[in-house]
Amino acid sequence: MSREKIKILVVDDEEVMRTSLSEWLKEDDYEPVAVESGMKAIEEVKKQYFSAALVDLKMPKLDGIQTMHKLREIQEDIQVVIITAYATVDTAVQAIKEGAYDYIPKPFNPDEITLLIKKIIEHQKLIEENIQLRKELKKSYKFEDIVGKSHKMQDVFEFIKSIAESKSTVLIYGETGTGKELIARSIHNISKREGEFIPVACAALPETLLEAELFGYEKGAFTDAKEKRVGKLELANNGTLFLDEIGDMDMKIQVDLLRFLQDKKIRRLGGKDLISLDVRVVAATNKDLKKLVKESKFREDLFYRLNVIKINLPTLIERKEDIPLLIYHFIEKYNIENNKQIKEISEEALNILTNYNYPGNIRELENIIEHAVVVSKSNLIKGDDLPDYIKEKEEIFKEDLSLEELERRHMKTILNKYNFNIQKSAEILGIDRVTLYRKIDKYNIRKTNKG
Repeated sequence: MSREKIKILVVDDEEVMRTSLSEWLKEDDYEPVAVESGMKAIEEVKKQYFSAALVDLKMPKLDGIQTMHKLREIQEDIQVVIITAYATVDTAVQAIKEGAYDYIPKPFNPDEITLLIKKIIEHQKLIEENIQLRKELKKSYKFEDIVGKSHKMQDVFEFIKSIAESKSTVLIYGETGTGKELIARSIHNISKREGEFIPVACAALPETLLEAELFGYEKGAFTDAKEKRVGKLELANNGTLFLDEIGDMDMKIQVDLLRFLQDKKIRRLGGKDLISLDVRVVAATNKDLKKLVKESKFREDLFYRLNVIKINLPTLIERKEDIPLLIYHFIEKYNIENNKQIKEISEEALNILTNYNYPGNIRELENIIEHAVVVSKSNLIKGDDLPDYIKEKEEIFKEDLSLEELERRHMKTILNKYNFNIQKSAEILGIDRVTLYRKIDKYNIRKTNKG
């Protein structure tokens, strides 16, 4: 079965132009439908779906801009290209501001049309991918509150399911920001353990406070012990104790933890009675515990007690295909928290984010998306909405000029050098014509004798 051809609407009151455009589109294996007026175009869009429309600017009754707005009322996602023999920068800028995908001055050649339609189809593919990513979040690529469709994360999800109901200790390895606590919570949530999930940051407390935090104490155990306090281990009874950054735990506490893992009993500080507990311990670290054992900074016997079940979490770069999915996950999260309605991310912003190296892993990506959602002024995250340090991979200039002023001056120089030839200037600047038109309008650049 052959695939259904992509339909392109051609709207021009000149028969020669309609015929030429239609023939060019057929050669590229598209299905053109040519009409002579805006009213006829409206009738066609009511009957069938079009990926794009090539619309002449100057037509009787309904001009190209009016026709574009009418078409959009019927089919919101149709991409409209305005074509005309009356080409000026001002009219091009106006067409783009009104919502045209691009603007082509007559005369033009078939290759120009080919490239433009190809860009439109790629743009629509991006939109479809945006929609698909949102759907995927609601399907099998979301495990508990963790998102990932990469093979590495799918393997982690399956492994969690297989070990969740065990009572054995788990040791999670992963760099900072890879989601170790989320994994630990997921293990607990599907384990059917009736108790709570109790997290403890081992690196956040000094030895004496961590000991009291874990094991609790009796009234009068030390100077400030005004009353009895139950420790985290007791609070986690019949549940899960999560020991984050276990590699930073003091050696003395390691001895006490080892004893608990062997006997399943604790004694509060200052207490006499042993308390039996049913606690599953899940630990996490970003350090090489085997190396710490060799350096006598971590007990070998405790290491083997903890390392019964081992989970290695990949860095974000090792699961790069998950980045678009994670982006939408965080957009949804921060839409709710900030009462926003962001629906999409631009191709520019997506390219920047997928090519960044993320030393802070998922946590850094989440912070980036939170920033973008908060500062965005529309329902689309653009490259300009991302934090500056993401966009600036290296320092380019050390002058007392803003980046905008440097960009404005450079664009003005190039435009004047090539006599405001938009196509040529856009190629030199490494951007598309639509972006250049917008920049011309933004910076109010006008043709002068000198750049």
